[in-house]
Amino acid sequence: MAEEKRANLDGYVTVDIYDQVYHLSGQDADHIRALASRVDAKMRAVAEHGRTVDSLRVAVMAALNLADELTQAGFTDVQPGHARAASLRGLLDEVLEEELKTG
Repeated sequence: MAEEKRANLDGYVTVDIYDQVYHLSGQDADHIRALASRVDAKMRAVAEHGRTVDSLRVAVMAALNLADELTQAGFTDVQPGHARAASLRGLLDEVLEEELKTG
C-alpha cells in the first residue's frame, strides 16, 4: 500500500508505490499521498489479475485502467483540466524515469 514515509523541508513527499520509493513534490502532500495510494492499489489489482511481473507494464496497464475510469466518469474534455493533466504527466514522468534508473 502506498504510504507516506516522510515529508521533508524541500516540499517533497516520499511515498511507496508498488514496492518502490518515490520522492514527489507538490503543494498538497495529502493529495499526493492519496494519489499514490490509488495508483498503488490499481497496480496491485492489475498485477494480481495479469500475467506480467514487469513493473513498467503493470504501471502502463494501471494508467490505462485509471484513464478508462476517468472517461467513464465523464472526464472527456481535457481543456478545463489541462494544467492539472500537465502536472500529473510530470509526476508520471518522474515515476517512470525513476523506474528506468532502478531497472
